[in-house]
Amino acid sequence: MPNPHPSPEELGLVRVRLDIAYDGGPFSGWAVQPGRLTVQGCIEDALGLFLRRPARLTVAGRTDAGVHARGQVAHVDLTQEEWGALNRGPSVEQSLALQRRINGALGRILGDLHGAVQIVAVQRAHEGFDARFSALWRRYSYRIADAEAHRDPLARAQTLWFNDELDVDRMNAGAAELLGLGDFKAFAKPREGSTTIRTLLNFNFTRQDDGVIKLNIQADAFCHNMVRALTGAALRVGRGVEGPHWMRERLLAGVRDAKSVLASAHPLVFEEVSYPDAAELHERAQLTRALRVHDSPTDAPL
Repeated sequence: MPNPHPSPEELGLVRVRLDIAYDGGPFSGWAVQPGRLTVQGCIEDALGLFLRRPARLTVAGRTDAGVHARGQVAHVDLTQEEWGALNRGPSVEQSLALQRRINGALGRILGDLHGAVQIVAVQRAHEGFDARFSALWRRYSYRIADAEAHRDPLARAQTLWFNDELDVDRMNAGAAELLGLGDFKAFAKPREGSTTIRTLLNFNFTRQDDGVIKLNIQADAFCHNMVRALTGAALRVGRGVEGPHWMRERLLAGVRDAKSVLASAHPLVFEEVSYPDAAELHERAQLTRALRVHDSPTDAPL
């Protein structure tokens, strides 16, 4: 029986890892949408300018409109000829040449938004690497300036200004009860045929020196709207509308109702994605693909 997921090496291709950062404010999210400006669309258009063919990216975590990234990862497959043509001698090897070419093409495509998307690193991927399926976990951050915090106008595009004072200890008490393997359908926008079972590895709030509260959240993967739904629930606990156990009760009940409010997208940042050692990449990808066989094409970690 033929392999339904042949490796790029088996197909004679070169898989390339792209590390990406972007200001999500001007974009309608990561994923290509007809007639809309998207991060994926811009990068694929940039690749097409010099590859002279359509190029398709696979991403670690699809982000929604307005969400930013410092540590996004994607991969693209090139032919051996395309990879070899990038060689500019001993001073500029293929990875650096490709990084420069994509960023240069992005500058032409983005125009006045030049710099809103940056390829921060490029490398030939290890055998077995898949930007989505090889990932061990993803991590996001979220900034909240409540009534106690200093409000910096220069950071307003990446910070939620919240008028009430928030109790960080209450928020952390509620968040701690959600850690581990669970069904997060109460905190997600379900997709037909996809699972809402995830392993939440870290979920905590810290008040910084300037009073701003920073959320750090980490999971093996995130469902659609999951981070924003969890943040919205934690805000209800932090302002005293609900008790610390309320989020756990909703998790167990699987309830979505009028209290299921999404926090704003603009303070959310995709910070990091982690992968196993090179020898374990293929095994991890196979395991994740089997677990998420009914999921949508890419996780939507919000």
